[in-house]
Amino acid sequence: MKKIAIIATLMFGAAQLTTAQNNGETTVSDVRLNTITTAVPFLQITPDSRSGALGDAGTALSPSSSSFFWNTSMLSFAEDNSEIGISYTPWLQSLTNDISLAHVSGFQRINNRNVVGGSLRYFSLGEITFTDNTGATTIVHVPTEFELLGGYSYKLNERNSLGVNGKFIFSNLTAGMVVAGAQSQPGLAGAADVSYSYFNDDVKLAAAGGSFAFGATLNNVGNKISYTELDDRDFLPTNLKIGTALTFDFDGYNKITWIFDASKLLVPTPPEMLNGEIVAGMNPNVGVVPGMLQSFYDAPGRALVDANGQKLMNPDGTYQIAPGSVFMEELSEIMLATGVEYWYNNVFAARMGYFYENINKGARQHFTFGAGIKWNRFGLDISYLTSIQRNNPLQNTVRFTIRLYLGNKANAAGAEEVKPD
Repeated sequence: MKKIAIIATLMFGAAQLTTAQNNGETTVSDVRLNTITTAVPFLQITPDSRSGALGDAGTALSPSSSSFFWNTSMLSFAEDNSEIGISYTPWLQSLTNDISLAHVSGFQRINNRNVVGGSLRYFSLGEITFTDNTGATTIVHVPTEFELLGGYSYKLNERNSLGVNGKFIFSNLTAGMVVAGAQSQPGLAGAADVSYSYFNDDVKLAAAGGSFAFGATLNNVGNKISYTELDDRDFLPTNLKIGTALTFDFDGYNKITWIFDASKLLVPTPPEMLNGEIVAGMNPNVGVVPGMLQSFYDAPGRALVDANGQKLMNPDGTYQIAPGSVFMEELSEIMLATGVEYWYNNVFAARMGYFYENINKGARQHFTFGAGIKWNRFGLDISYLTSIQRNNPLQNTVRFTIRLYLGNKANAAGAEEVKPD
């Protein structure tokens, strides 16, 4: 069970050990870490190698079968009437060689306004040996999690579209073992995503033509997950994402897209505790909707200290908080991603990107690179991640995606173009 907790922390916690600051070396012990953790963090892992090469950005990226993860509403503007994508990612390879994420997705256009599809995401945490208090082996288990998703995209008009996903989430981490005196069980959840897109493919950008896209998504809105018979429930990784993309069509052969995403977890920030009491921040044990709203203003901020370095207290026993520090901590919870994609003749693509997360909120900061090819009804993408900081368990992450383009092309209005005999 400890290995499971460690892996979950490293995936989306304070994974980095050092960071350069002010021409010196600042370790994580020198700053106040306040990482937000949730259940089933695999729901946040970028599944496809195209966005994986663009700094994990994709909210306004041109549509593909991977859009069910990023922004389902973008599928209304897909050039292809049908597509299937298969992705595979060996995960945390610097720590172990048996953790992986597999993703299969596909969509089908019904008519010029309606697109349907779905995906299956499967996450394996590798073989884990459970032991009792004496160290004797009790069971060898491979914890697994999966998400089964169905999605629908509806085009409102020529420029605007809405999307919705329904999903079932299963998380079996302990194989029914007794953990901390309580009988464990698989975690189950139902959740939904809602999304919006604006797309204009008739934009004049300097001397080139091009397109502009904007997207916004609210993801993983669903019930809390429990792994034991006790009333201990954890939030899903509910998050809000907004993104934009600009595509420059220089001529019939050369095209460049710049994409930018900003995202924030909509779950409560952990408060600062003293002797079991909250001394800064807010109580995180609230419902799903109150937690989403509270997440915008519940950061504990930075406590004021006296000349001896002791934290100053209010009469009610809470810390005195530095003015503006709550707002600054809320801003630090926003993650940023950006990338550039170059296509030559719609056959070969080169990509690079950058992802930033504040050091106090997990410190995931990395560059990404990748390439892709598209030939007739086949596409292949690959991406590579290299971290800025040392000892990053995400270092050298490689993703692979194969795409199959089925059916005929869609025209500008979204209707099917039938190829002549």
